[in-house]
Amino acid sequence: MGEIEQKPTPASRLGAPENSGISTLERGQKPPPTPSGKLMTIKIQMLDDTQETFEVPQRAPGKVLLDAVCNHLNLLEGDYFGLEFPDHKKIMVWLDLLKPIAKQIRRPKHVVVKFVVKFFPPDHTQLQEELTRYLFALQVKQDLAQGRLTCNDTSAALLISHIVQSEIGDFDEALDREHLAKNKYIPQQDALEDRIVEFHRSHIGQTPAESDFQLLEVARRLEMYGIRLHPAKDREGTKINLAVANTGILVFQGFTKINAFNWAKVRKLSFKRKRFLIKLRPDVNSSFQDTLEFLMAGRDFCKSFWKICVEHHAFFRLFEEPKPKPKPVLFSRGSSFRFSGRTQKQVLDYVKEGGHKKVQFERKHSKIHSTRSLALQPTASNSEVPKQSPQSTSLTFGEGSESPGGQSCQQAKEAKVSALELGPHQSPALSKSPPGSKAADGTAMVPPEEEEEEEGGKDSTQPSKHQPPQPSTGSLTGSPHLSELSVNSQGGAAPTNVTLSPNLSPDTKQASPLISPLLNDQACPRTDDEEEGRRKRFPTDKAYFIAKEVSTTERTYLKDLEVIASWFQSTVSKDDSMPEALKNLIFPNFEPLHKFHTNFLKEIEQRLALWEGRSNAHIRGDHQRIGDVMLKNIQGMKHLAAHLWKHSEALEALETSIKGSRRLEHFCRDFELQKVCYLPLNTFLLRPLHRLMHYKQVLERLCKHHPPSHADFRDCRAALAEITEMVAQLHGTMIKMENFQKLHELKKDLIGIDNLVVPGREFIRLGSLSKLSGKGLQQRMFFLFNDVLLYTSRGLTASNQFKVHGQLPLYGMTVEESEEEWGVPHCLTLRGQRQSIIVAASSRSEMEKWMEDIQMAIDLAEKSNGPTPELLASSLPDSKSPDEATVADQESEDDLSASRTSLERQAPHRGNTMVHVCWHRNTSVSMVDFSIAVENQLSGNLLRKFKNSNGWQKLWVVFTNFCLFFYKSHQDNHPLASLPLLGYSLTIPSESENIHKDYVFKLHFKSHVYYFRAESEYTFERWMEVIRSATSSASRAHILSHKESHLY
Repeated sequence: MGEIEQKPTPASRLGAPENSGISTLERGQKPPPTPSGKLMTIKIQMLDDTQETFEVPQRAPGKVLLDAVCNHLNLLEGDYFGLEFPDHKKIMVWLDLLKPIAKQIRRPKHVVVKFVVKFFPPDHTQLQEELTRYLFALQVKQDLAQGRLTCNDTSAALLISHIVQSEIGDFDEALDREHLAKNKYIPQQDALEDRIVEFHRSHIGQTPAESDFQLLEVARRLEMYGIRLHPAKDREGTKINLAVANTGILVFQGFTKINAFNWAKVRKLSFKRKRFLIKLRPDVNSSFQDTLEFLMAGRDFCKSFWKICVEHHAFFRLFEEPKPKPKPVLFSRGSSFRFSGRTQKQVLDYVKEGGHKKVQFERKHSKIHSTRSLALQPTASNSEVPKQSPQSTSLTFGEGSESPGGQSCQQAKEAKVSALELGPHQSPALSKSPPGSKAADGTAMVPPEEEEEEEGGKDSTQPSKHQPPQPSTGSLTGSPHLSELSVNSQGGAAPTNVTLSPNLSPDTKQASPLISPLLNDQACPRTDDEEEGRRKRFPTDKAYFIAKEVSTTERTYLKDLEVIASWFQSTVSKDDSMPEALKNLIFPNFEPLHKFHTNFLKEIEQRLALWEGRSNAHIRGDHQRIGDVMLKNIQGMKHLAAHLWKHSEALEALETSIKGSRRLEHFCRDFELQKVCYLPLNTFLLRPLHRLMHYKQVLERLCKHHPPSHADFRDCRAALAEITEMVAQLHGTMIKMENFQKLHELKKDLIGIDNLVVPGREFIRLGSLSKLSGKGLQQRMFFLFNDVLLYTSRGLTASNQFKVHGQLPLYGMTVEESEEEWGVPHCLTLRGQRQSIIVAASSRSEMEKWMEDIQMAIDLAEKSNGPTPELLASSLPDSKSPDEATVADQESEDDLSASRTSLERQAPHRGNTMVHVCWHRNTSVSMVDFSIAVENQLSGNLLRKFKNSNGWQKLWVVFTNFCLFFYKSHQDNHPLASLPLLGYSLTIPSESENIHKDYVFKLHFKSHVYYFRAESEYTFERWMEVIRSATSSASRAHILSHKESHLY
C-alpha cells in the first residue's frame, strides 16, 4: 500500500492544533498556533472571587484559554488547575483542552467560567511556587465556605486561624474578632470563634506564605481534601458517592470513605450509558468482584466522571502525555477522549530544569506584605528582596534573568545576597543536581540495601561540577534514601531536595524549613554571607538552645502520649478484647497528662518566639529566660503525681491481661505493627516517667550555665529542686519497670520458653556470639540474666523469632579466656556444673564486656540462696560438648546464611527489634546501655547529607532506643524511615571529605556514610553526646557494683 493521503479532518477544520498529541516538553516542539479569526469574550472567575475578561478566537481549543489565564497570573504550575463551567443541563463540567471552546460553551456571554484547582497532589511540598500554594490555599478557603471540605470543629478552627494569620497578621484579639465578624469562612463560624482566636494566638511570626503552607499541611490530612462527590448507586441500589483522587477511585457514603481502588489495582475504566464500570486486576486475597458496576444519574454524568478519572490517572501515573490513538479507517468504537497537557512528573521536571522566572504577585485579601521570591538580580552585587506591587492585579514577569534552577530561593524578611561570590561565569541560581531515576508511577527507584540501611536505597545523585555542597531541605521525599517510603506514605511522586539556611530556628513551628514554603528551594543555595546574616538574627546564647531542646523534645513526648491517649484508645474502642477495668486504668491516666503538656509546650513556644523577637512585642530583655516557665509547670506536675504512680500498675496489668488472653495479645501485636507505634507498645506506658529525668537534665545544664547573679538562675534552681524530688520518689519504680518491660519485650522475640518473666529475674545483656561446635563457629544469640544464660539461633520463621537451643545456670559457673587453648580470637570458655561451651566475640572489646557482665552475674548468683529452682521448663538442657554437633545445630546451620538478610526485607512482625539489630550488626547491648539510652533521648531538625550526594536535606530527627527516626516534619504522626545506630562509628569529617561546614558529624558503618549538620555548637555537642551513648556501650563495673537489686 502506498502512503495514505492526508485529508483535512473535522478537527483541523475547526482549528484544533495538529501537534496536540505531542508532549509539551519535547525539545524543538513549538506550542500549537493560536487560530486567527473572530474573537469571543469569556468571563473567568478567579479563586480570589474577582472576575477577569479574556478574548480568544472562536475556533481556539480550550488550552488557549487556560494558557491565557495562567499567563495573566504569571502562573508557572498551571497544570494543576482547570476551567469548569455549567453546560446546557447545568452540570458543572471541565473545559476540554483539545476541543474548540465554541463547541463546548454555547452561550459564552451568559456563562462564567471558574478557574479552580483540578489536580490535588498528595503532598503540598510538591508545589514549588509560592503563588501556586497561595492559589491552593484560596481553593481550600473556598471549599470550606461552600461546605465541600468537611472536617471536625478543631480542624476547621485551625484552618481558619491560618487564613486569618495570612490576612491580618499577628494575633490581636480585638482585631481578630472584628475580622471574623466581617468575614464568614464556614457556615457555623460563631460557635468556633473562641477556638479560632486561641489557635491564632499560637501563629505569632508566621508570614502569609508560611500560613498558606501550614493551611495546606492541615488540609491535606483531611479525608475530603480535594474531593468532589459524584452521586451514584451500587448494584443493590444503595446511594453512594464516587470521587477520584491522586491515589485512585474512592467510594463514599455521605462524607465517609468506605472503599478505595488504587490505580495499581484498576485494570480498566469504562462506561456504558449511565453505568460506570471498574475492572480490577485479579487478586487472590481480595473479595472484590472482577468488575464493579455503579449506576449514575445519566449518561452525561457518567461520561463526565469517566473523563476526570482518565485525566487523574494520566496526570499522576504517567511519565508524559499519552499519544493520540490512530484514527480507524472505517468505524470508530468508544470515546477518543484522552488527557491533554503535562503530567505531574513533567511539571516537576520542568520546574526543576529551569522553566522558572522570578515574578511578583499581590494577595487580594491580605493586609500585610508578602514576597513571592528572592529574585537574585545579576546586575547588582547586593539586591534587596523585591516587594509585591500593590498597584495592579495584572501581574508581570520580573526583570531578573531566568534561573536555571528549579524553584524560587526566598525569604520572608530582609536578606542580602552577593552575586559576586558566585563566580564570574556562574548564574546566581546554581545549576540543579541531577534527579534520581523515577518509576512510571512517580515513585523514586531505589536499589536494595544491606541490613544496616534505613529502609531505603542509596543516594543516586552525583555531585554537580559547578555547585558546591550546600545545605538543603524541603520535602523529605527529595531524599533518594527515603523517597520510596515517603512516596508510599503519601501516594504520589516526590520533588527533589531543596535548600535552606540551617540557622533559621528550625525547631519552631513558624520557621521550620520543612514547614515553611519560603525555604522550599532546590537550586538556589544560600551564600555564606547570607547564612551569617541569618545566624545573627537569632539568639546565640547557649541558654536559648537549651530552652529550644525543651521545646523539641516536648513535641516528641506529646506525640508519644498521643500513641496511647489517642491512637491506642481509638483502636481499643473499636474492639472488645480489652477488659473495662484495664481501659479505666490506662486511659484516664494519660488524658490529663496530654492536656497538661499540650499547654506546657504552647507556653514554651510562645516564650521562644518572644526570645527570638518574632512576635509583635519588641521588648525582648525580660523574655530571654525559661526558668520561670519550667518552675510553674513542674509545680503543676506535682498535682499529676497520682497519674504518674499509676503507670507502673497499668504496665503490669496490661502484661498480665495479655498473658491471660490470646485475643488481647493478638490485638496488641497488630497495633504494634501500625506505623504510629514505632516502639514496643509497653515502652510508651513508661514515657511519662522517662520525661521527668529529661527535665532534670535540662535544668542541671541551665543551672550550670547561668551564673548565680543571672535573672533566670533562681527559678532554674527552684525548678531543679522540685523535679529532683519527684525523680527521687519514682526512681525505684522506674528501674523496676524498665527491667519488667525489657523482659516482656524479649519474651516476644523468643520461642521455646514459657516462663522467662519470673519474680527476681533481671536482664543484664544480649548480643551475638559465635559458638564453637563440631562444625566450627556458628552464630548464636545469647541472653544473659542474673540467674541463667540462654543461647538461641535465628531460624526462618514467619515471626522472625529466635529459638532457644540451650541454657546454662549461672550458679557454680566459671568463665575464662581461652584464645590460646582453642586458637580462636576473642574466645571464652564457660564451664557450668552440667556442661561447658566455647564462644567467640567479634572483637576484643566485645569479649571484655561479656566477661565483665558474666562474672558479675555469677557473683550475684553465688550471693543468692543457691540455684534458681524455676528454670526454663519448656527448653531441654543442652549437654553437648564442643566436639559434638547436635541435630539442632545441623538444622539451624542451613538457615544461617539465609538469616543474614537485610532488615528491611524481613517479615513485618518483630523484624527490626534490638535483638535483630544486634544479630545483624554482630554486637551486644546491656541493660545499663538501655538505661542510659532512656536518659539520652533527643529531638530536633538536622541537615543530612549522603556520602555521594550533592545537597543537604532537612529532616525532623528523633533519637531514642538506639535509633534515629526520620520525619518529614515534627507534625507527622509516624516516622518515614529509621537508622539503627548500634555498630556505627561516630566521628567528625576530615579535611579530605570536603564538607567545609560547621557543626557536622559523621556516622559510618561499613560502606555506609552519613553526614549530619546541627544549627549551633550546643546542639552539635548534644547530638554527639546522645549518639555516642548508642554507638559505644558503657562499662557496668562502676554502675552495677553499687546498684541494688530491684525485684518485683
